[in-house]
Amino acid sequence: MSQPAGESSRAQAAALAAAARSTRLTGRAAVLAVVICAIALSLAYPVREYIAQRQQIDQLLAQQQTLSAQVQALQQQDTKLTQTWYIEQQARDQLHMCFPDEQCYEVISGQPPRTASPASSKQSPSDPWYDKLLQSVKRADAQPGKGK
Repeated sequence: MSQPAGESSRAQAAALAAAARSTRLTGRAAVLAVVICAIALSLAYPVREYIAQRQQIDQLLAQQQTLSAQVQALQQQDTKLTQTWYIEQQARDQLHMCFPDEQCYEVISGQPPRTASPASSKQSPSDPWYDKLLQSVKRADAQPGKGK
């Protein structure tokens, strides 16, 4: 079963040539690699834009939910402000007003008013509206150079 010397060297040469061909980059493989790279590069920008648009849509949906909640709160406030009883209640509570035939009393406790931090204003929420107005006029007059 021994092969002649010429035949075995031919078989070895054929095996080496086949191995060289399998590791060598062929023309078809190079074209295929270029086409795949071109497709990948042509899809990269649209995919990036798609992802950016999806993020923008998510942000807009969150903003829309926030705005719709604000609209609903404002509609409820508008409904309250169109009711006479609410306006009367606010006039009594905030402006210390009363109807002409009524006698209004303001209960003043025997304790001195709580002093807030020095950074807060000198007014308390229970000050009558005219005191608040007078304080704002005094503050405006105390600021030199504004309004002239």
